[in-house]
Amino acid sequence: MVLGEAITIGTTQAARLLSICTQRVRRLLKEGRIVGAEKVGRFWRIPLFKGIPKITTGNRGPKGTWRKRTSTASTHITVNQHVIKSNKKKKQNEPVVRVQEGSRVHYCHEIEITGKCRVIYSPNNPLNCGARVWIEVEPDVTVKPFIFADMTQVVEKQIIAVA
Repeated sequence: MVLGEAITIGTTQAARLLSICTQRVRRLLKEGRIVGAEKVGRFWRIPLFKGIPKITTGNRGPKGTWRKRTSTASTHITVNQHVIKSNKKKKQNEPVVRVQEGSRVHYCHEIEITGKCRVIYSPNNPLNCGARVWIEVEPDVTVKPFIFADMTQVVEKQIIAVA
């Protein structure tokens, strides 16, 4: 959303940019600590300064632990073939999709990428984990991981997709 010259976002996007939960963003808004934020109806409009919301320091307590500047690290998505083989051999359902956002690593069964990404094959220059093929996602694109408790959810999803 654009309000005049400044780009504005909602609480969910602000939480993602700051690497904190949405409830913490709402508390900061209630305390009036996010610069230039205004409530329009039921929703908050939070302006961005250099690509990130600006938060003023509090009067008490420890210093804030939110992200101070925008992330420049890309997200890498790979598939762990060893876990696939182990799942087949042991008849298990361990997550095989590896999502690395900066230094954080998550494993999941499925991901949803809501934006621009690219598939890279680099046999001579693999990633640190050894992957030679991966999906690279820009820092501002949301990657939503899904973990299934059992394979019935995956089968049901495939049946719905075919129908």
